[in-house]
Amino acid sequence: MAKLWLSLHVLSAILLIGPMTVAASLLPGRVRAALTEGAGAADPPARWLHRTCRVYAVLGLAVPAFGLVTAARMGILTDLWLIVSLGLTLAAGVLLAAWILPAQARALALLDTGPGADAPAAATSQTALSQLTRLSIVTGIFALLWAVVVVLMIVRPGSTTGA
Repeated sequence: MAKLWLSLHVLSAILLIGPMTVAASLLPGRVRAALTEGAGAADPPARWLHRTCRVYAVLGLAVPAFGLVTAARMGILTDLWLIVSLGLTLAAGVLLAAWILPAQARALALLDTGPGADAPAAATSQTALSQLTRLSIVTGIFALLWAVVVVLMIVRPGSTTGA
């Protein structure tokens, strides 16, 4: 039964976390391109990327759930590598919910409004670009957290369950 849960865990990670991470990483560049091209609100790909992140964030809760069931079945819930992986997973989830998704919504709002009427276009543009740069950096950290979790899941340092 542990193999079934492990399979569900790995498949859900590949099918849910992977696309969400890619979509989150692509969104800042897509918004930047839309602002540069003047596409504004008429840029469906940016909105689709944000929707992908929101939907997959909810569905992605299955990944740690399947992982915890797998770990319980294998009797490794107290292994340090697993605890660290869970901590990094929690950090990635908090980063996504508390920072990335709201920042994406703000970035999409830039497409709706364009340069503000009460601020010079250059200042608004510079602010928008700095917001998108910060979003790019944070989504890079988000992706790095997932990469470290994957390495920990494969290497399992100190594990006695085999390599």
